[in-house]
Amino acid sequence: MRILLFLSDLMIPLLFFYIIGFGLLMKKDIYNDFVTGAFDGLKIVVKIMPTLIGLMTGVGILRASGFLDALASLLENLLKPTGFPSALVPLSIVKMFSSGAATSLLLDLYKQHGPDSTIGLTASLILSSTETIFYTLSVYYIAAKVQNPRYTLPGALLATLSGITASTIIANLM
Repeated sequence: MRILLFLSDLMIPLLFFYIIGFGLLMKKDIYNDFVTGAFDGLKIVVKIMPTLIGLMTGVGILRASGFLDALASLLENLLKPTGFPSALVPLSIVKMFSSGAATSLLLDLYKQHGPDSTIGLTASLILSSTETIFYTLSVYYIAAKVQNPRYTLPGALLATLSGITASTIIANLM
């Protein structure tokens, strides 16, 4: 175990020196390439910032307004036969937009139900088996200048539904 910890501590510095060494061997202007890459990255950050601010503001409004809790209450009777706890509706929705906000909801669920409860296990599995769909689509599609996403959103929503379904089944089996 000590060897693994030692190697994991060395990975970043070794990778850093490997890149510098390879650049020197290939006779590249490493500093100029770094500055150019950093500048390009900064341009992308400026492009996606309004989208990120909009997503985070929307998630904050949904949480603060109580809409997500009201939706969970509305869906409670509908979800009972499926075995999916209605307390996880807000988490499932928020996870599609923001992983940080979903983690905050997860911690609230842990405080309320406990991490080893069925709800806690299901929530943990959901967070680890789903993606922040809208965040990912907005960030990567803006950065890559994708004009026609085609079937990405329906595919991502289907994958998320599959992850939520599998999480519910697995947690109920434990």
